Amino acid sequence: MAVRKTAACAMVAALAAGALAIPASAAPGAGQARGGHEATRAALEKTVEAGVPGATAGVREDGTRWQAGVGTGDLRTGKPRGAEDHYRVGSISKTFTATVLLQLEAEGRISLDDTVEKWLPGVVRGHGHDGGRITVRQLLNHTSGVFNVTEDPQFVREFFSTEFLKNRYRTVTAAEQVALAMRHAPSFEPGTGWRYSNTNYTLAGMIVEKVTGRGYAEEIRRRVIEPLHLRGTRSPGTDPRLPGPHARAYSKLSNDPDATKTYDVTALNPSLAGAAGDMVSDSADLNRFYSALLGGKLLPKKQLAEMKDTVSTGDEHPGYRYGLALIEQKLSCGVTLYGHDGGIHGSTSDAVTTADGKHALALNFNGDWAGDSTPVLEAEFCED
Repeated sequence: MAVRKTAACAMVAALAAGALAIPASAAPGAGQARGGHEATRAALEKTVEAGVPGATAGVREDGTRWQAGVGTGDLRTGKPRGAEDHYRVGSISKTFTATVLLQLEAEGRISLDDTVEKWLPGVVRGHGHDGGRITVRQLLNHTSGVFNVTEDPQFVREFFSTEFLKNRYRTVTAAEQVALAMRHAPSFEPGTGWRYSNTNYTLAGMIVEKVTGRGYAEEIRRRVIEPLHLRGTRSPGTDPRLPGPHARAYSKLSNDPDATKTYDVTALNPSLAGAAGDMVSDSADLNRFYSALLGGKLLPKKQLAEMKDTVSTGDEHPGYRYGLALIEQKLSCGVTLYGHDGGIHGSTSDAVTTADGKHALALNFNGDWAGDSTPVLEAEFCED
């Protein structure tokens, strides 16, 4: 659960590591047969040369599709990375959660200016936290000041050190995560700053359930996944499995002092991420989702404008602005992109589209210690 290659906000902090020296390999049937994208492919191959086991990517442009897989999907067998792999998308899940809340606002069932206390009385309390002073909008754009649970020392020890290996199948409830966050003081007074906090979206998922009487995963399925026919996308709850086809997912475990070890973390209970980052998808589905969202097919104009109303992320993330689960990024050639990135154990992803939704790219690295998606975005939107 991340914001654009920034370790401080990542669900899994990136660590420097030596290159794995795994050769890049193109996925059968992808690439030139669908229009080239040579610069994009070359940028993906460079991520593998820099130490990522493998990468998969897809592009949707004016109704046409291009897909590619490079590098290795399974370090034990040497199986190549697939162009149609499913993967854990981490914080890209936040855009799905925010879309549901904005649909509920459009229906008049909630206001973004409602307080958290109105919907979750007594939940955001302790050590200076006060849900009566925090709005739903502030949760969604990370201006709430609510402490980030994934920075809690207990959470870090249990899920980012080698203790993860014995906790990987454990269910962690939203209430447990919020309670951990409430042990700490807020990062700042509500509305006076910006800081990425996964707790914000844990609370957002809880609010969806309060408003609708159904869990956030069910609402995402009913309101987004099924209408868009996203057959490779789901919020898996506590199911530790990835649907096929998929690569293996590898982690250095950011709190493990032995950074030379690589762990297979493909199977895990995604409840540790919840509404903030538990979803599984593939590149084609993510492109369809963001194209539909920015193309105005999921939200009325008012709510889409609210989603794109960004705030400064300050010195923490220069060059990026944050809306309601939409990151705004301007490339070197002047193209503005909207989307989100995501990191979770063994998986680093990015999904973006142009402001009109007509040109989208989604990608995934099956390692969490290396890889930068920016050169791939530059190649696709500024060179190809």
